[in-house]
Amino acid sequence: MAHSRTQISSGWTFRQQDGPSEEWLPVSQVPSQIHMDLLANNKIPDPYVDLNERAVQWVGEKTWVYRAPFSVPELAAEDATGGGGGGGSVTTDLVFEGLDTFATVSVNGVEVLKTDNMFVSYRVDVSAHVKTGGGNAPNVLEIVFDSALLRGRKLVERHGHEHDFLVRQTEAGRVPVRKAQYNWGWDWGPILMTAGPWKPVWIERYVARVDDVWAENEVAEDLSSCAGTIHVTLGGAVERGDRVVVSLSHQEEEDDDKAAAVVVLEETVDAVTDDKGRVSVPFLLSNPRLWYPLNYGAQARYRLRATLVRGGRVLGAQSKLIGFRRTQLVQEADAHGKSFYFRINNVDVFAGGSCWIPADSYLAAVTPRRYRDWVRLAAEGNQVMLRVWGGGVYEHDALVDACDELGVLLWHDFQFACASYPAYPSFLASVEREARQHVRRLRSHPSMVVWAGNNEDYQVQERYRLDYDFDDKDPESWLKSSFPARYLYEHLLPKVVAEEDPHMLYHPSSPWGHGKPTADPTVGDIHQWNLWHGTISKYQEASLLGGRFVSEFGMEAYPHLETVARMASSPASQLRPGSMVLDFHNKGIGHERRMMTYVVENFAPGDVSDLARYVHLTQVAQAETMRAAYKAWRRDWGTPFSPSSSNTNTNTNNNNNNDNNDNNDNGKGKEEDSNTGRKIQGRKCGGVLVWQLNDCWPTMSWAVVDYHLVPKPAWHAIRRALQPLDVGVSRTYHDWTQTGYYIDENSRLCTGQVDQTLPARPGASAFDVWVVSARVRPVAVRVAVRLVSVRTGRDVAAPRETDLEVAANATTDVLVAVPLPAAAPGAEDPNRRFDVDAYDPCVVYASLSVDGQVVATDAAWPDPIKFLDMADRGVAFQVAPAGDEVIVTAQRPVKSFVFEEAENLRVSDNGFDIMPGDKHVIKVQGVIKADKLRWTYIGAPAASMEIS
Repeated sequence: MAHSRTQISSGWTFRQQDGPSEEWLPVSQVPSQIHMDLLANNKIPDPYVDLNERAVQWVGEKTWVYRAPFSVPELAAEDATGGGGGGGSVTTDLVFEGLDTFATVSVNGVEVLKTDNMFVSYRVDVSAHVKTGGGNAPNVLEIVFDSALLRGRKLVERHGHEHDFLVRQTEAGRVPVRKAQYNWGWDWGPILMTAGPWKPVWIERYVARVDDVWAENEVAEDLSSCAGTIHVTLGGAVERGDRVVVSLSHQEEEDDDKAAAVVVLEETVDAVTDDKGRVSVPFLLSNPRLWYPLNYGAQARYRLRATLVRGGRVLGAQSKLIGFRRTQLVQEADAHGKSFYFRINNVDVFAGGSCWIPADSYLAAVTPRRYRDWVRLAAEGNQVMLRVWGGGVYEHDALVDACDELGVLLWHDFQFACASYPAYPSFLASVEREARQHVRRLRSHPSMVVWAGNNEDYQVQERYRLDYDFDDKDPESWLKSSFPARYLYEHLLPKVVAEEDPHMLYHPSSPWGHGKPTADPTVGDIHQWNLWHGTISKYQEASLLGGRFVSEFGMEAYPHLETVARMASSPASQLRPGSMVLDFHNKGIGHERRMMTYVVENFAPGDVSDLARYVHLTQVAQAETMRAAYKAWRRDWGTPFSPSSSNTNTNTNNNNNNDNNDNNDNGKGKEEDSNTGRKIQGRKCGGVLVWQLNDCWPTMSWAVVDYHLVPKPAWHAIRRALQPLDVGVSRTYHDWTQTGYYIDENSRLCTGQVDQTLPARPGASAFDVWVVSARVRPVAVRVAVRLVSVRTGRDVAAPRETDLEVAANATTDVLVAVPLPAAAPGAEDPNRRFDVDAYDPCVVYASLSVDGQVVATDAAWPDPIKFLDMADRGVAFQVAPAGDEVIVTAQRPVKSFVFEEAENLRVSDNGFDIMPGDKHVIKVQGVIKADKLRWTYIGAPAASMEIS
């Protein structure tokens, strides 16, 4: 018989074991999780509203039972013997793609499985326990889910004598449990201890089956060929004479699903397996269609198919879309330390993008379409990489498929975060099983480019001074240390990756710097949390805070008003800044002092009890941080580095152990200053990933898109900063709260006695303009620079226009250290009274044009904005008759013009500055017409005004 799969998705019921009621309650469908089902049956309040999260904590302490009937049809006589001239009995399996987490599974009263790992899928032969006969012989599947919360605490007690369970988030009981760590709560998410069949459950029947098909491959250095081996893994009763048919094809037209398929390989071989149950077929493709990341080329994919045949009948088959690409992680000595950037198909890629957390606190509720919508938002925002964070789950196939389709690279952490994990034998065995399963599952995806061992666990090692000697390379000794998790990150996991996907990249941790402190900006990747956390540095200092690859940084902001309103059931009392409900929904430690610090340092706060005003100010602070960071760090992309002898780590699963050049003086890049700009050889910064793209519930957080997929202005700021051709402007930074120079050299004292008139003085300030390109060929452009009076909107100097050819895939400086004019009458005389009412600084405004079309703009404003008179900007609107477009103009410079976005409403741009003479044409899609949009800007007469 042919392999059959039937999902057990309906007919489920559930109840609390030993609860107050014996009633079995309905489950609408599986996959599901306990809070979803309790909510659907009105047994709990919605944890996403008000303070209801606290009212449902009891759920995580209970044991829950799920039950479902299922039938196994009687087989036809031919199928019962395997059919097609061959013998072989039929096997009946239950397949669980994911059980959350401590589960005991019974079939017709017989225990068949016990689980303790949410991330692992399970296959159980239940042939001896099921009744056949279809609906006339029903079977009962029952799953008992123990409390992961209580089991975790017991594991800490059991192993506490051999390991110190240290954590930086929530409680220690999460550490020994192989379950999504964010379920215990995080500084952006609630404590919701889920349980249940969170992934599909299947009944499968077969004589023999195709378990997996994988094209292990390597693209030639010159990209002219792709060679490798197609491995087909078989299961069940494979017999002599069985055959495997392998084929590889692509669509004649890449973007046309209906186009004819072009078969590039088809081969039939005997189903003779090796000791791993695999049939292997070597292949060689000449001039393969290669997969490229977003904005760098096409996302070409092939259809790989394997079919198991017996006597002319198909017993099983598997098919998947795959892609071929050459991937390198370039880590080589240069003038700035050691580089860290990705090279795809011999093209250096600036990995601008986001960190990704789980899309919901109830993962079973997330549909494939919703995953694709999230990835589509990343791609539409010019984000070329997502980093799947290590405190969630190994991400859903739908998300990874969407990354393949849309060209978004995936950096995937193994699931360890912010803790000191144990390494006792049963824990190691469970981790190895999960790692092998997911490396195998993801290895066919061209978007998947690097595995990282964990998130911030080496920071835990540093904080608690756990044993770590980088020069000690004996894994067995690590097991005996106070930091045994090193065995996971530097031995077990790289070993699994090397064995299961030999050409995949592996990075021991995020952050990681080859044994150096994790905050070292000269090597590896860093998490830059001196913005928001740490020193609470001003976002204007972003250019001083970069690294070789910034894999985390962020700034909190409120979501748009519609999302905020959905958090509270009592709007009259709770929809205000600082209300109990809104404060409860922000889980960030010290969020009040940090958020308000960034607001009042930069902007005139006005009436902060006005929710719309406060929402806008927090969003502007976040968006300005994104602009400052992405612009400055992308500028550090620099130019290619070509040492005489390359030390690039290419296509290696052990790049952390293959550093042949730790001497930063060998092969340094060179700096060159000239009248036309400075050229820094080498990729000083290889990528920037904001923390974070998304939310798992309605909240105030670092996310640039809220839980309901509504972009904040920060998302638009990132989109603009990451467009393939972008222009950047910076100006001299003058700290207005403390001196940036030493008052006393001996004491090395910075003081608050600041000369706030200094930026207005002649010769005190200057500006730079640059262009950064992701194009693989030089581009002829025109850069125009205006100096625009904040008060009047008039140009204070003649515009500058520069025609030039910008370098391919590099930064080209256009203007460097150009002096700014004085910003107040008599500013050249320090003894003259400074007239604040006459203070009139200018905005440095640059536009980038290609073939006469403006493709990018940027503006550098005098800081802080709160010092400026922003009244009466002369904003005007022109709404298209169809209501799908609005043109916004202004007579004087406008800072951070924001439309209120909402679910099912999209605008083509938001959070933008407006300069006199410019027209911002905004496309509007969704449930609201353009004339009903609500808007504001810094200094606007109100915080939420309607266009009409």
